[in-house]
Amino acid sequence: MPSVIIGADHAGYTLKESIKPLLEALGYNITDAGPHNEASVDYPDYGNQVAQAVASGNYDCGILICGTGLGMSMVANRYPEIRAALCNDLFSAIMSRRHNDANILVLGGRVVGITLAEEIVRAWATTPFDGGRHSDRLNKFCRCRDA
Repeated sequence: MPSVIIGADHAGYTLKESIKPLLEALGYNITDAGPHNEASVDYPDYGNQVAQAVASGNYDCGILICGTGLGMSMVANRYPEIRAALCNDLFSAIMSRRHNDANILVLGGRVVGITLAEEIVRAWATTPFDGGRHSDRLNKFCRCRDA
């Protein structure tokens, strides 16, 4: 069973809670890094926790949600092993997996609604990496791949 760690800030809390059942239905073992209510929190605390957990290899992938997704993307992509993709549409979600082998999906809780977010998560979680020439490109910037 693949593992996913999911975290948000207060602006992403509702969306985080709404996509957890979908992840379970897709066969993921889920760890919720928080928060566990809508009280105001600092997004870097959760972005760092999720990115570190994925970068360390303790989880197969992660999902981060804040108001726009921008802050969480910036935090997560500071880690060399992380390829976090902000995806607020289906095409970006699919291509982030096919061409970039994204290991963290980032969503904007104030940008996408629940129905679209569920479609994005489903597309992202079920799209395989194409490999081939895309692996060669990732090797040019990602220390986590064999050169």
